Parts: sequence; structure tokens; C-alpha cells
Amino acid sequence: MLRTGIILSLFAAIGVSLIAITSLLTQEKIAANDQAILQQQIESVLTHITYNSSILEDKIQVTDPHLLGSKQPITVYRAYQDNLPVATVFTPIASNGYNGGIKLLVGMDYKGMITGVRVMEHHETPGLGDKIELEKSPWILSFDNYSLNYPSLNHWAVKKDGGDFDQFTGATITPRAIVQAVYHCLEYFNQHQQDIFTTPLEE
Repeated sequence: MLRTGIILSLFAAIGVSLIAITSLLTQEKIAANDQAILQQQIESVLTHITYNSSILEDKIQVTDPHLLGSKQPITVYRAYQDNLPVATVFTPIASNGYNGGIKLLVGMDYKGMITGVRVMEHHETPGLGDKIELEKSPWILSFDNYSLNYPSLNHWAVKKDGGDFDQFTGATITPRAIVQAVYHCLEYFNQHQQDIFTTPLEE
């Protein structure tokens, strides 16, 4: 009886260990897949930028509720070519979307010109506000090559408000929120450019 109990306990321990190992491997695989997706997303907003640094590893946290849309720190990725800064990618929040915050990727070169904008996460209305997704519409490409000073401030608005950017039929709030968020991101970069590239790596 004692021997049987020991054997059963041994099998139970082995079973628990196998479950734990499988869970750990699954989590590692999910994390690796998430990193691969993030790498692709970042590269999509830095299409014309040449860099040879490990951009996913070179990141810092910054906070500015007004300009970056969140009371929590957001991540800023930095790209270098032969140790010289060439670009950065912000992850601001367009906090006044129709159905809540819209998480963005905003890439810009060292001089502050936008190299690409993409939507990472949103809850906007399907068929209306979701045209902010590149897969649904090329609208998000409208920001390419824009900067803080080009076009002038009054053009940084949807056309309904006298600006350059199209609004969507039945959904003006969503594009308006993103235009504002991207412009605010450029403002933050302009104010903190030196700090962004000199702040030590996130531990």
C-alpha cells in the first residue's frame, strides 16, 4: 500500500511538472510571437529608415497625459545607424476616440518628419470608424511626410474643421481624435528631442 502511494505521488508530481513546463513553453511562444508582430508593426512605420540597432531593446518610458494621451507611461522606441540616432517610434493614445482610447504607433525621423502612423488597438465602430485600419482604408497614410511645421497648424484638422484630413461618412470623431493625437506627439518630440535620445535605456 505504501509503495502504491509513493508511485501515485511520483506520477502526480511528474504530471504537475509536465503541465508547468508546457505552460511555460506556451507563454514563451506567445511572447515571442507578440514580439515578432511588434517588430513588423514598427518596421511598417519606418519603411524608408535605415538603422542597424535592436529597436525593440532600445526603448524608454515617457509620460505626458496632455500630449501623449495617457496618465500612464508610454513606450518610445529609438533607432540608430552606427550609433547615430535616426528615428523614433512613439506609442501614444488618441484618448478621445468615439469608443475610447486608440493606441497608435507614430514613427518619425530624427528631424521630426513622420515616417508612418499605424493603429495598434481600437474599439471604434466596425464599418465606420475602423477605416483608420490600413487594411480597411489608406487614410492612415495621409500623415506620411508631415511634420510639426508642415502643414501649418490650421491644416492639422479634418476637412470638416477646415483642415487637410478626410473624415469618414458618419464618423468624424475618430479621425479627428487621431489627427489631434499625432500632432500632439510631434509637439512632444519637438519639446523633448534631446532627452529622448540621451535618456538611458529602460532597465
